[in-house]
Amino acid sequence: MRESVRILGVRVDALTYADLLERMAEFIAGGKPHQIATVNPEFVMEAQRNESFRAVLEQADLCIADGVGLLWAARRQGQRLPERVTGSDALPRIAERAAQTGWRLYLLGAGPGVAEQAGRILQARYPGVIISGAYAGSPADAEAAEIIARIRAARPDVLFVAYGAPQQDLWIAKHKATLGVPVMMGVGGAFDHLTGVRRRAPAWVQRLNLEWLFRLLTQPWRWRRQLALPRFVWAVWREQMTR
Repeated sequence: MRESVRILGVRVDALTYADLLERMAEFIAGGKPHQIATVNPEFVMEAQRNESFRAVLEQADLCIADGVGLLWAARRQGQRLPERVTGSDALPRIAERAAQTGWRLYLLGAGPGVAEQAGRILQARYPGVIISGAYAGSPADAEAAEIIARIRAARPDVLFVAYGAPQQDLWIAKHKATLGVPVMMGVGGAFDHLTGVRRRAPAWVQRLNLEWLFRLLTQPWRWRRQLALPRFVWAVWREQMTR
C-alpha cells in the first residue's frame, strides 16, 4: 500500500517521478481506467469549500505533490513527501518513457492549436513517441460526446487534460468510465509551458521555491487565485496550533 500524507484533510501520495512512471506502467498493463491528480496548495484550499472536488481527489488513484507548499506542510506534521512532482515536469518524462515503451498519448485542452503544437514538440524531442491525438475542446457538457468519441477512436494509453483545476479533474472523474483510458491525468498549464505560450519560472527561481512570486509578477491577473497560498499557510499553521 502506498504511503500518503493528509494535508488539511486532502490525501497526497508520497511519490517521486520514478515512482509515478512505475505506477503508470502498472495501470497501463492492467488496462482499467485510472485518474491522477496534480495536487498543489490551491487544490487543497479549493477542496475545503468544494465537496465535489474534494471527493474526486479522495477517489483519485494517485494524488501527486505538485507544489512545494505541500512538502513544507508535510514537514510541519513530522511527515515527508520525497519530492515535488509537477504536471509540467512529468509530461516530458512520461513522453520519454512512452517513446521507449510504445505508450500512446492524447493531449486535450489549452487554447486552440496549443495541444497540437505541444504534440509536435514532444515528437521532435522524443523520436518514436506516439501522439494518438490532440484537441483543445472544452469541459462543457455540450462538447463531451464529441470529445469522448475522438479519444475512444484514438485509443490512447495516457490522456493528459489541460483544462485547469478543478474543471479538468472533475471532467476526468465524470467521464473516466466511458473513456476507458488506462491513465488520465490533469496537467493544468503544462501544454502552455511546453510551447512557450506561458512562461514558466526560471530554474533558479524554482530552486528558491519562489515560482508563486514569478507567476504573480508575470500574470498579475491571477492575484485572486494566488491568495490561496497565504490562506493555505495560515490554515496549516492553525491546524498545528489546535492539535
